[in-house]
Amino acid sequence: MITIYLKQYNKIIRNADTELFDELGYDDILWIDLLEPSIKEQKAVENFMELSLQTKQQVEEIESTSKYSETENAIISNSNFFVPQGESFTVEPVSFIISNEGVLVSLRQAEFRTFREAEKRLQMNYRSYSTGYHILISLLEVRIDYDADLVEMVGKQVAAVSKEISSGSKIDKEVLYKINALQENTMLLRENIFDRQRVLSSILRSERFPNDIYPRLQLMIKDVNSLISHADFSFQRLDYIQDAALGLINIEQNEIVKIFSVAAVIFLPATLIASMYGMNFKFMPELEWQYGYLWAILLMLAVSGITFWYFKFKKWL
Repeated sequence: MITIYLKQYNKIIRNADTELFDELGYDDILWIDLLEPSIKEQKAVENFMELSLQTKQQVEEIESTSKYSETENAIISNSNFFVPQGESFTVEPVSFIISNEGVLVSLRQAEFRTFREAEKRLQMNYRSYSTGYHILISLLEVRIDYDADLVEMVGKQVAAVSKEISSGSKIDKEVLYKINALQENTMLLRENIFDRQRVLSSILRSERFPNDIYPRLQLMIKDVNSLISHADFSFQRLDYIQDAALGLINIEQNEIVKIFSVAAVIFLPATLIASMYGMNFKFMPELEWQYGYLWAILLMLAVSGITFWYFKFKKWL
């Protein structure tokens, strides 16, 4: 699907007809958004812009040159965007190309809330988005705001897990699975924000963007740095929570082992007495005694009781 944003009649008009490329010039077009485009739509954009769109493999590369590069005809920037899926995230790469004439081309394979919000801003205040450079910065600003929401959401989930553990409720493997999932999400989130930092730093070093954009870039980089610090704090807190959970599980297991150990020690003297009277010797003093059986029972109970009292006296129980 292709969406072309045109500058006409002092407002922004959306159109999806690629035949407009034959009638309009660079000055008439502000932004070309490609969402899972067909081959025909890609070819039409490439012919109009006189450049080649990047493949998915090129967009997904992690080298610094693949994240941001400048050529004689265009600026190419690639960034990763999050797509929430239940309690986890998937990462989708997005490619941006800005021609020397200031036309922005975005190529993506998934729908993002960031693009819908940026489009609303464009329609509400189109005078602030005179070039594709301004639209790209607006997209990144919206994305950073959304990243902040995700960092805050993960922080609340971490706080909920911490409260669950400190409440004294039983800790099972589901809690550990939840902690591990939060660690994975936090690492993905941090990597995604760090990717944004690399792109913003590259743009800040460029001399081809309008001058009014650079103060906004400074603020965006500060926001990204604070988000990275917050994500690091959440990850460290998860490490602490995981250690606490494992410690509580070990204490619980030790209590169970302690109970079995104490029970074994308490009944050990009784077992010894039973073993002695279970010997098959022909001559035993109590063998013919009428109270021999009762004597053995009482003796076993007595030694067990004395052992239990001794443990309580030593405060081992």
